[in-house]
Amino acid sequence: MLSKLAVETFLKNQTQLFDEPVAETPEEAEEFLEDCMAEVLPDIKSVRRWLDEGGMDVSGLSDRDLLDAEEVFPLHDGTYLLVEA
Repeated sequence: MLSKLAVETFLKNQTQLFDEPVAETPEEAEEFLEDCMAEVLPDIKSVRRWLDEGGMDVSGLSDRDLLDAEEVFPLHDGTYLLVEA
């Protein structure tokens, strides 16, 4: 189960990853995130590992570059929501 912060952040910023909104309510956003097995990760090292394991070549990317990836949604509590599109 994802936190309220993760769901609300995705709902507000979903067009960073998708051309059109995929959810209109928090309930729809939570269901969508659960369906695509989104994860909240604690730190940038975990984000790097997640993207690398997903097939993205992250060897030459800075932490700032990683945060600019469409799949990465920084959360206000210092964690990161990762959404596989």
